[in-house]
Amino acid sequence: MQQKDYYKILGVEKNASSEDIKKAYYRLAHQYHPDKKGGDEKKFKEINEAYQVLSDKEKRSNYDRFGSAFSNGQAGGFNYQNMRWEDIMDDFGGIEDIFDIFGGRSRKKPQDTRKGKDIEVYLELDLESILKNQEKEISIIKNCTCSRCNGSGAEPGTKSKECFTCRGTGVVKEIRKTFLGTFSQNTVCPDCNGEGLKPEKPCNVCGGEGRIKKEEKIKINIPAGVDNNQVIKVKGKGEAGKRGGDAGDLYVRIGIKPHKIFQRSGDDIYLKKDITFSQAVLGDKIKIPTLEGEVTVKIPEGIESGKILKISKKGIPHFSSIGRGNLYLQVNVKTPEKLTKKQRELLEQLKKEGL
Repeated sequence: MQQKDYYKILGVEKNASSEDIKKAYYRLAHQYHPDKKGGDEKKFKEINEAYQVLSDKEKRSNYDRFGSAFSNGQAGGFNYQNMRWEDIMDDFGGIEDIFDIFGGRSRKKPQDTRKGKDIEVYLELDLESILKNQEKEISIIKNCTCSRCNGSGAEPGTKSKECFTCRGTGVVKEIRKTFLGTFSQNTVCPDCNGEGLKPEKPCNVCGGEGRIKKEEKIKINIPAGVDNNQVIKVKGKGEAGKRGGDAGDLYVRIGIKPHKIFQRSGDDIYLKKDITFSQAVLGDKIKIPTLEGEVTVKIPEGIESGKILKISKKGIPHFSSIGRGNLYLQVNVKTPEKLTKKQRELLEQLKKEGL
């Protein structure tokens, strides 16, 4: 019976490390799996057989001494034909584990479970109020640091002790056995939830969590020129962390109330104003409202209805910058619905004059 060269099948040297063998297997299995385009069932079965032997320390040792005949077919002790590519991925623990095994990236450290959650609140403002920097105070009911234990979770006068399960590291090693071999990864310690410490005697107020639910008043600095749906971040003012963990952040989403007469577009504001026919023809000086009071605007002679006039620097201040937008005035020539006898006579005279 012809001996099979498992090293040659996987394309590795005889002194290849177990990591090199895993990489070679994954690459070839990906290439030849029958479910994939261009796959080769026979080749795939041969690759799996080689890997089953070379990935097992004892089988590999026997193979190196006696050749492929030592197993009498034991190496292929599972159904290659029915194995799907998805099964291979699942046995590796998903695509992230594949990347870890083949050097695509380093595994992320377990997330700190003590960190407090972020909070988002909605704050509505008047359009006039955003012309200047302002300070607003809001009240939020949230998890705050326990005043009795100062966030430690331990009753005053007692200490926190090292977690016996993880020996203070906050992580434990999880061992997974698959047909590809045995893999390990770090996971959050289930006993201390990744904290590494446990109170000898939990705090009587917070029950050992280091935080309690209560109302807190928070002052927020709002820059001039803030826009609708803009978000302001207040660092460290979210939920308090568990047992001294970092607090989350507070995100304040701004809403600008609709104005009765002004429309905002970026840092510019728009206003519509009716003028009489005589004002449009002869020109005039009129008073118009702004966000800061009235100003006088000159209406030029012969202006057409719908014409827009620019009043500089009467808009919204530029956010975190110098200067401000403009006010744009749209004039509409109002046609009277009813006329007095004298007005009609004057208009009839103007009509005769060709106006």
